[in-house]
Amino acid sequence: MSSPNHTVVTEFILLGLTADPVLQKILFGVFLVIYLITLVGNLGMIMLIRTNPHLHTPMYFFLSHLSFVDICYSSNVTPNMLYNFLSDQKTISYAGCFTQCLLFIALVITELYILASMALDRYVAICSPLHYSTRMSKNICISLVTVPYTYGFLNGLSQTLLTLHLSFCGSLEVNHFYCADPPLIMLACSDTYVKKMAMFVVAGFTLLSSLFIILLSYLFIIACILRIRSAEGRHKVFSTCGSHLTTVTICYGTLFCMYLRPPSETSVEESKIIAVFYSFLSPMLNPLIYSLQNKHVIQALQQMITGTFFHRLTI
Repeated sequence: MSSPNHTVVTEFILLGLTADPVLQKILFGVFLVIYLITLVGNLGMIMLIRTNPHLHTPMYFFLSHLSFVDICYSSNVTPNMLYNFLSDQKTISYAGCFTQCLLFIALVITELYILASMALDRYVAICSPLHYSTRMSKNICISLVTVPYTYGFLNGLSQTLLTLHLSFCGSLEVNHFYCADPPLIMLACSDTYVKKMAMFVVAGFTLLSSLFIILLSYLFIIACILRIRSAEGRHKVFSTCGSHLTTVTICYGTLFCMYLRPPSETSVEESKIIAVFYSFLSPMLNPLIYSLQNKHVIQALQQMITGTFFHRLTI
């Protein structure tokens, strides 16, 4: 027999970042610009990699999937958030909330393991250059992105199903700008121990295992670089890892702050600020980081712009 306090949930209310109407309109403009830059930057990166034969290598294959995940990740959160900035009814349907939650978890996990795959690629390229083409063959590269997508979706689905089994009563105001697990757990009136433990175990295992692969790869890379006699040679080799290291630092720094803490009012408030950086700024910055620090991407971009310019002149 169900409890009299049990609420049949049809929708949640997203409290967002602020209740100030004026500030909401300002934030609408800011996040709209960020979202458009994110779409243009990541779509441009994917098109550049697909159309330029010089970028048809494992490194850029992984980078194109990283850009695709960033587009999906940003699009999962931003449109609804922009709508809520201008709407009086800041609601999201029950199904929409848990779809958003599933995609968020799935895409975060996928991105972490794609970053790990990119670290493995750098390790093979630097430490085993003679065997690079065989060890990073097309089939292996496809496997290194298929496994993260599959593992991410299965984990997102399992975590979302656990959240679906929670009972919600009383307030249905989610203290966030999207449906995230920690604030949803704060609203539950049923036992959340299993959900909290599952969330902590999955987040901890995913963060630590993917980071272990990255750190181990870079330990071997550093050992190889130290055997290079010239300082110029060492710098040239290690510079190929600069963009990846920058992305890894941003990504893992924010996620460790967000997920490896038990949900509480204080942690949820702090995670909202951290989530802004991860959900909006990180997907926007990734294509900029890889384009500004990578000479091959810059050259391909120059060739594309020059080719387009001369093509228009000849028409």
